[in-house]
Amino acid sequence: MKPAIQVQDVFKSYRRTAVGHKLRTLKSALMERSLTRGLTAAESIVALSGVSFEVKRGEAVGLLGSNGSGKSTLLKLVAGILMPSAGTIAVEGRIAALIELGAGFHPEISGRENVYINGAVLGLSRREIDRRFDDIVEFSGLADFIEEPVKNYSSGMYVRLGFAVAVHTDPDVLLVDEVLAVGDEAFSHLCLRRIEEFLARGKTLLLVSHSLGLIEDVCDRAIWLDRGVVRLDGHPRRVVDAYRQAVAEDEARAHREHKELREAEPETAG
Repeated sequence: MKPAIQVQDVFKSYRRTAVGHKLRTLKSALMERSLTRGLTAAESIVALSGVSFEVKRGEAVGLLGSNGSGKSTLLKLVAGILMPSAGTIAVEGRIAALIELGAGFHPEISGRENVYINGAVLGLSRREIDRRFDDIVEFSGLADFIEEPVKNYSSGMYVRLGFAVAVHTDPDVLLVDEVLAVGDEAFSHLCLRRIEEFLARGKTLLLVSHSLGLIEDVCDRAIWLDRGVVRLDGHPRRVVDAYRQAVAEDEARAHREHKELREAEPETAG
């Protein structure tokens, strides 16, 4: 059986643009492209470097790492929002992604209209959305606000509606990036129960979170990304413990260096 997610030797780089530099015309843009094909590593940002892993059907995998480690970039690549600079990514089945707060929502139109738009983007027909609409609204707890433009929604309300639509599309693969941390505690528990039901039906979860406890509780496996490379892949407890130790060592090192700098400063005359 094919894995639900297969990531093979994936690289992702971004061009670094000099501050204040603007390409004012199409001709200048084409010239810039032809003149800078041989960019050095120092002139680009490497977000991911040679990342490879597989996620089995029915498996819950947590991605952890510091800010800038490449977690969100990787999730966007798996979702198809970004394309890799090199390497391949294959996903089996329907994907639902909760990656950026408010992504896919149109602020000027109502929650109701956004449910239909998001459902269609995730592959549902209008008839299918009609059948699931009441369940989506009930799960979100936004019945009193569903006719309001979503520009009036709080961040927590965005999460409620986005998660409700995503889980009611019956995806095979659910991608979640930190957004559950925005909702209130009661709704977060409701989401976790739904995720547990989702996994019990043999579905697949790829979760990014700074909550190490959440990764330990929900996931079968964890992957630690460090500066765009896989540092460790294994049982959540083992990976989380190693990550915590590395963070503690980094903090202790930074504290020592700061102390040494302070001690090296010449005393000012009183």
